[in-house]
Amino acid sequence: MKFVDLAAIHVQAGEGGSGVISFRREKYVPKGGPDGGNGGRGGSVILQANRHLTTLLDFQYRRSYKAERGDHGAGARKTGRSGKDIVVEVPEGTLVRNAATKEILADLVKHGDTFLVARGGRGGRGNAEFATSTDQAPRRFEPGEPGEELEVELELKLLADVGLVGLPNAGKSTLISVVSAARPKIADYPFTTLVPNLGIVRVDEGKSFVVADIPGLIEGAHDGKGLGLQFLRHIERTRVLVFLLDATRDQLKEDLAVLKRELRLYDAALARKKSLVAITKIDALDDDTVKRARRERFGQKIPHCISAVAGTGIRELVEALWHEIRPAERKARIAADAVSIDGARPKIVRTPPARKGAQSGRKRSRR
Repeated sequence: MKFVDLAAIHVQAGEGGSGVISFRREKYVPKGGPDGGNGGRGGSVILQANRHLTTLLDFQYRRSYKAERGDHGAGARKTGRSGKDIVVEVPEGTLVRNAATKEILADLVKHGDTFLVARGGRGGRGNAEFATSTDQAPRRFEPGEPGEELEVELELKLLADVGLVGLPNAGKSTLISVVSAARPKIADYPFTTLVPNLGIVRVDEGKSFVVADIPGLIEGAHDGKGLGLQFLRHIERTRVLVFLLDATRDQLKEDLAVLKRELRLYDAALARKKSLVAITKIDALDDDTVKRARRERFGQKIPHCISAVAGTGIRELVEALWHEIRPAERKARIAADAVSIDGARPKIVRTPPARKGAQSGRKRSRR
């Protein structure tokens, strides 16, 4: 499936139905009053997150979404039928932005999150609504209101716990294929990865996390060089970053500095994320060189020396990542509980069951 993470669509809500002018016409009722009904409400356009979608590809083929208009009112005070809403499904992690003002309208992160992007027009009133003591036979009505209409941009940012960052051909695709069931393209030339890949890593029973592999970064990626700028957005939501350094290169510290600088220039928040350093392809080095690499320090970080091909150090890296992820999960649960305590979520009040012999209403009479 082709990976698409940007799309622009046009949404238009339905127009409300118009009210009508009508008067009662019944036998033996020579002066029937006004009975014109109201128009129905127009349908709305709603965006909804769906975990089963992974790309915005569908919006390449359909760019316009228009909801149904409301029906007009009728005599006998009959209200017109309301138009049907349209629910447009998007992947989890989709950012909704007003195309004209660039204002962020919604961020649909979790499965089932919804956002009313275009509200349907209100139905107009019929002449029965205008009857008063001084005007008992009004001959006026209201037309239905138009529905909202706008252009929106959809931007997909993958939801992952761990983001793999490295220069081209640093072994990111090989690593994600070893620790998960993902099967990205792997070859011995740079820029093999052309689209982000997601994989689920199983640590232990009931313990797992999602890892994302993005195309390799080069110096100047924040300015659009290579594929970096196109896919850097997909590590914005990650909790932990893993900087992968190719052991066959002689300038590991310089490579790490390039990666960190590109992330900082793209978004300063990325530079503040938790991170680990992993030196890859140690199977290509002799034992003495590997020992020196293990003792090497990159700032305050001691690197993990791994070989995805030989399986060396993979288990230790996975457990270290899980150790970094757990505090973030605990904070997320605490925040969710705080929202519930503050009353943002509806409280369920349960009525205790009645005791045996108890009566409601009148008191039990004594004889």
